[in-house]
Parts: sequence; structure tokens; C-alpha cells
Amino acid sequence: MTIYIFAFFLMVLLVAGMAIGAILQNKPIKGTCGGLNTLGMKKDCEVCGGDDDECEKEQERQRQAALAKAAAPSDLAYDATQKPNKQS
Repeated sequence: MTIYIFAFFLMVLLVAGMAIGAILQNKPIKGTCGGLNTLGMKKDCEVCGGDDDECEKEQERQRQAALAKAAAPSDLAYDATQKPNKQS
């Protein structure tokens, strides 16, 4: 029974290590040597549409949008240091 428990925790450790590696690399997961390329269906891919650089382009667009949003003032905040305008 201890062998099964050891094997289970070893597999959990391996899967967690791969997940952490994928998160830290911050790149889209790439396919294998098989897949859509070998079947001639690469152009039918919903993610890239056959363009290998589309994921990188989209990530750059999202990064630029996040930077622009961070630079713009938030609509959900206000400056509490200013006195409110009292209109009667």
C-alpha cells in the first residue's frame, strides 16, 4: 500500500511541476509533431487560423491594452481629498 501512496504523490509532484513550469514560461502550450499539421487541418485551428505567430501577436495586443488601462484613471475610483461640490 505504501508503494501506491508513494506513486500517487510522485505523480502529483510531477504534474504540479509541469503546471508551475507552464505558468512561469507564460507562453501558449505548443502542439506535438502530430496533430493538425499532419492531418492538413492547420488552417481550421480556432486559435491561430493557420498563422504560427498569431498567439504572440494576440499576447502583445493584450499586454498593450493592459498597459493602457493601467495608465488611464479608473472609473470606479474618485479623489477623496477634494471637497465635494454642494449643489442645492
